[in-house]
Amino acid sequence: QVQLVESGGGLVQPGGSLRLSCAASGSILSINAMGWYRQAPGKQRELVAAITTGGNGIKNYADSGKGRFTISRDNAKNTVYLQMNSLKPEDTAVYYCHVKGYWSDYGSSKTSWGQGTQVTVSS
Repeated sequence: QVQLVESGGGLVQPGGSLRLSCAASGSILSINAMGWYRQAPGKQRELVAAITTGGNGIKNYADSGKGRFTISRDNAKNTVYLQMNSLKPEDTAVYYCHVKGYWSDYGSSKTSWGQGTQVTVSS
């Protein structure tokens, strides 16, 4: 099994910043990509940002976060980060870490989800 532990969420005023982190541990053989999703009350879960582990790291951002959010990773630590600046009330959601790779107890590509960390943007 692979566990993902998120941290960095909290309450912040509009225009503020937060930095989320997610560390993967367990039966990891390799990780191909890591990313962040979010889910607001009454809405479906949506992609925020993702990054590959190979090369320079190919990044993908949802339109909602472009220009405000930055994703990065530390492959040696199996950790992904999400720097969120200029936060808006509509960014309020539970943010989930997502990892795609190969685990030692599974014979093909697999994904894992973290438990989520709450981000609340309010004045």
